[in-house]
Amino acid sequence: MRLELRGITKRFPGVIANRDINLVVEPGEIHALLGENGAGKTTLMNVLFGLYKPDEGEILIDGKSVSFHDPGDAIAAGIGMVHQHFMLVPVFTVTENVMLGVESVRGPLGQQLDRPAARRRIIEISEAHNLRVDPDARVEDLPVGVRQRVEIIKTLYRRSDLLVLDEPTSVLTPQEDEELFEIMRSLKASGTSIVFITHKLNEAMGIADRITVLRAGRVIGTTTPEEASLEKLAEMMVGRRVSLVVEKKPAKPGATVLEVDDLVVRDDRGHVTVDGLDLQVRAGEIVAIAGVQGNGQTELVEAITGLRQPVGGTIRIQGKPVRHAPRAVLEAGVAHVPEDRLEDGCVPAFTIAENLVLNTYYRKPFANGPQLDRDAIEREATRLVQDFDIRTPSAFNPVSNLSGGNQQKVIVAREFSRPVHLLVAAQPTRGLDVGSIEYIHRRIVGKRDEGAAVLVVSTELDEVFALADRLAVMYQGKIVDVLDPAQATTQQVGLLMGGSRPVGIVEAEAAGGLTHVVTSGG
Repeated sequence: MRLELRGITKRFPGVIANRDINLVVEPGEIHALLGENGAGKTTLMNVLFGLYKPDEGEILIDGKSVSFHDPGDAIAAGIGMVHQHFMLVPVFTVTENVMLGVESVRGPLGQQLDRPAARRRIIEISEAHNLRVDPDARVEDLPVGVRQRVEIIKTLYRRSDLLVLDEPTSVLTPQEDEELFEIMRSLKASGTSIVFITHKLNEAMGIADRITVLRAGRVIGTTTPEEASLEKLAEMMVGRRVSLVVEKKPAKPGATVLEVDDLVVRDDRGHVTVDGLDLQVRAGEIVAIAGVQGNGQTELVEAITGLRQPVGGTIRIQGKPVRHAPRAVLEAGVAHVPEDRLEDGCVPAFTIAENLVLNTYYRKPFANGPQLDRDAIEREATRLVQDFDIRTPSAFNPVSNLSGGNQQKVIVAREFSRPVHLLVAAQPTRGLDVGSIEYIHRRIVGKRDEGAAVLVVSTELDEVFALADRLAVMYQGKIVDVLDPAQATTQQVGLLMGGSRPVGIVEAEAAGGLTHVVTSGG
């Protein structure tokens, strides 16, 4: 066996993140690690990679007990980790990023970096595993999918033969997903072992040789795709039966609530990221925007919710121009679930109870003049913690002590618990388990059925197709098409997300046909 974890236990103040975990990963095996939010997957991998030291248990590599004091020890033992958020220097080339930390030198005094040797080895690795990367390209100029290949090359350059891939498809198009799976199969064929952390059940079923499910810090079981089903895996993860289908009646759209006309927005570097965008969302409908991360979705949402000042165009809510300040947008009846929960969604040092009233603390019943009504805040917090299944020993626990998914639940609970005209939800289920996803999807549909206009921005195509009454595809700052999700296919949407036009659409437009034509070709 390549890797064995025996009785791994990791404790933090007030919580046992991993409890007596046993796990075996064989040579040349793709082993998927599934678990609901807070199940202990990330903690376990951080123990394996030397970021945490286990309180109990041992790690064995090829049958030998090892102890890692830091990631350098893990790398030396042949373990490589590709984090969900890439660890690359944007202004460096591919070669410079790959050799960073393991620089080879040349010259009589060893004072010159041997870039040519590193470059040759990168090409060899790329060709061996069909990674297709230009070693001279600057990382900031590469698409997201290619940057991920650079991360994989980095681990192979260090001669890692056990890879940990943490949510590797979260920022990829469907076509890039399949390319990644082909790379994983190539690595497996060469004898490399892969631990594949994912919350997407269909991916685990499609690529893994074995699947281990964690729940509440324990191993619930290990199975194979042949023995399992999506429903069985979901039940193992959550501990109850889960509906994997979003049940919703046909939308009954009303008046237009959100109007975006010719919107232009710049990012922090001054680059135009939203470029003449038009969009409308009506009461009683869900418009979902699909797109690869980095095509202007973030800046669009920030402009709509008052977090970023546009440089051109107009935004109207219920026919009135929006004053670009978060409080003004809030008062206009807008709820916002931001994609960056720590930056824009909560105050980590505040308690859960305090975060749950961040946008209503100055109103009754939470305020009596200038005085906060702590009893009312506690009652509301207790109710929302229970309703939204926020895993915490107390509503007065600081949000910084929660896992990422539970932090997200705090934000969703706060925004969904008041009447609104417009709900803007960016990555609303990022980091959540299937049970919480089921619940939040049901609540989003409930907001639509109450008459709210709903704008969902998500990189998860399954989520987009499940929720959308209309599906808009965003590429390089523009809405390039608006589709009926009942007629569209993931292949068509994936091509549009990558900047390509499905053949049927191109032919229809060239012939002067209707706009937003959807065909089965592509």
